[in-house]
Amino acid sequence: MAANNNTLGVDNTFRKKFDREEYLERAREREKQEEEGRNKSKAKGPPVQRKPLKHRDYEVDLESRLGKTQVVTPVAPLSQQAGYYCSVCECVVKDSANYLDHINGKKHQRALGMSMRVERASLKQVQERFEQLKKRKPPGSFTEQDLDERIIKQQEEEEERKRQRRERKKEKKKEKAAEEEPEIDPDVAAMMGFGGFGSSKK
Repeated sequence: MAANNNTLGVDNTFRKKFDREEYLERAREREKQEEEGRNKSKAKGPPVQRKPLKHRDYEVDLESRLGKTQVVTPVAPLSQQAGYYCSVCECVVKDSANYLDHINGKKHQRALGMSMRVERASLKQVQERFEQLKKRKPPGSFTEQDLDERIIKQQEEEEERKRQRRERKKEKKKEKAAEEEPEIDPDVAAMMGFGGFGSSKK
């Protein structure tokens, strides 16, 4: 037998052969695209400058529909559905607590064009605010004597409530005792021997 250089063995042609240059090129292209994507997101434009939070200049109406009934249909517009409607965000919130959370929340404030940051007040602004509050309150409207009188009045009212509560309890006890005590005819009681224990009649 002649020796053959082509030895028969396992066929390894099914394995994938990697071309390093091709994959290096792909990796470079991917990195280039990612870098361009990052630059695009940064270069979208200047960031939106939002105003700082400020207090509401209107009263939140939570009680106008309290105790009223309303017919709710599935085809009604959002503003006429059950719950509290926010016209800024165009959504309906089911109860007052969630409505307050919504109007104080980030989504609603952003829709109004405000950030959740509060403007830092200067010393002058704080002093001006104090002056406004002093002017609003009538002078001499509240003193320590008023406070003492209010405390004494409150204590007296509390004592009066306690006294009335005790009287009601006593009345209930008397009524209960009267209900439990059977009413017996005196002749029947004497015949049965309930005339009086230990006392003899002659």
